[in-house]
Order: sequence, then C-alpha cells, then structure tokens
Amino acid sequence: MDTRSVLHPALEPHDSGMLPLDAVHTMYWETSGKPDGVPVLFLHGGPGGGSSPEHRRFFDPGFFRAVLFDQRGAGASTPLGETSANTTAHLIADIEHLREYLGIERWLVFGGSWGSTLGLAYGQAHPERCLGFVLRGIFLGRQSEIDWFLYGLRSVFPEAWQRFAGMLPEGERSDLLRGYLKRLFDPNPRIHLPFARAWSEYEGTCSTLLPNPELVRHFADEALGLARLEAHYFAHQCFLAPGELLGRIDRIRHLPASIIQARYDMVCPIVNADELARAWPSARYTIVPDAGHSVWEPPVRAVVMAELDRMRLQLSEA
Repeated sequence: MDTRSVLHPALEPHDSGMLPLDAVHTMYWETSGKPDGVPVLFLHGGPGGGSSPEHRRFFDPGFFRAVLFDQRGAGASTPLGETSANTTAHLIADIEHLREYLGIERWLVFGGSWGSTLGLAYGQAHPERCLGFVLRGIFLGRQSEIDWFLYGLRSVFPEAWQRFAGMLPEGERSDLLRGYLKRLFDPNPRIHLPFARAWSEYEGTCSTLLPNPELVRHFADEALGLARLEAHYFAHQCFLAPGELLGRIDRIRHLPASIIQARYDMVCPIVNADELARAWPSARYTIVPDAGHSVWEPPVRAVVMAELDRMRLQLSEA
C-alpha cells in the first residue's frame, strides 16, 4: 500500500453541537484538529450520506481546523431523511450559517461525489469565503449523470442493476426514480426500508473497482437518509439549472483547486471531471489510474492525502 494512503491518527472533536436551522431542521457539526489552524470544510457525499469519525483523519491536525457537519436530513442532523425545505440553496445557506456561527472568515473547501457538487455550488455563491478547493469524484448534478446512475450502470454492473430494478414490478422499470420515490416515502417501514437498502446497496456495490462487501454494508447502514435524499434531489435535477456549475466556473477560477478523479469511477464517470478540468485549466487535475468511486480505495486515498498536503504547503506560504 502507498504509505501516503495512511490517514492521520484518529482524534476526537474539540467542539461539537446541534445548530438549529429552522422550525424543522437541526444540523450536527463538529470541529477537530488545531483550534486556531487554517479552517477546512468537509462536505460529505450523497446527498444524505453523512460524515464519520474517519473523515476527520484526512486533515493534518497540526495545521488544519477541520469542520465537519451533516447536511439537512443526513447523519446525526435531524430529522433524518427529511426532504421539506431541503434544496441545494438551503444547504448553501446552512454552510454560511455555520461559518458565521464558528467565526470563520474563509476556509478551504473539500468534497467528494455530491460533496464536489455542493462545494462548487457553495464556492460560486460565496467565492470570497473560499481559500481553495480539493474536489474528488466529480458530480455536476446534470440530468445525464442522474440517468447514468439509474440506467447506465447496467452496462457495467448488470447483476447489481437487476437487483436494484427488480425491486419494482416490470411495468414500472422504465421510470425507476418514480417507482422508488413512491416506496421510499411510503409511511410503512416494511415498505420504505427494503427499498432504501436496495438503493443504497446498489450504489455501494458500484462504488469500488473490486468487490467490497464491507463498504456495501456501510451504505446499507445509512440507507434511509441516503436513499430518500438522493431520490429527492435527483427528482429535482439537484436544484441546479442545466449546466449551472460549469457555466459559472469563472466565479472561482482564480482560486487554487485540485480535481481528483479515478479512471474507473462508475458512479461519477470521468467525463464529468474531464469537462470540469477543461473549464478550469488552472486547477490541478489528477487521474487515479487504478480505482473506482470510493475515497476508501487506497489509490484514491493516497492522492487525496497528497493533494491536501500540497494545499497545506501552499496555504502556509500564502
């Protein structure tokens, strides 16, 4: 294993809390690492994926003040899986609310998968609050990418897709999203839980180059928030205008950025990262030749750690 793929030692947060957002939602947040260090914002995937203690370990605790939070409806934020007042614009406003609450002026933005989407959207809304970006497994929230997840993956993972689609009657399989939305939001747990697990296990199965049952189990453990929020966001084209993130790249083009993409990422195919890199030629673009979508695959993790270290040196010299 590449020694760079070894994470920083496990650590506990030095502060955490539940931040009220509105009459419905409350956000879990935490900070770890160096209390007066350079702030870095961690944006988890999904939508609905949540953060974990392992995510703290990406950031050098002697340099970074790492801020992790669970987005509306995800992880330890409450209520889990809630889709009311839950849009990309709400999430951007939540990030600003958290930044102001913590007294942070600017921060490095780190996100993978849906976290890369939200990172770009947040940065384009508030470029003056960003020190730079480290983005992995690029997802731009376009309808073509949503369709790929729902149907295109069948060309690479036919067995997983058959299990996913096979949850629905044959007559409903031409509109998988509609069929899943109906079941995921059924009030009966005996209906919505099996469909949430099927959605999450499908994504987990397709997220690695080689089979990883442990990762699939992890996806199943966070199934309800992940499946409900992903389906909700997909049904609304991620609450983004067509081509919005590429079309507004000029708002952040002046900021330092690293784009990390695995060649065999089947969940978020490399064409997305390629288009982003072409639109943002000043960004450092690294292709990982031997991995899939998951950041927990050692080759991806090694590049992520190396790029964070490179960004640390760049920020320390600024």
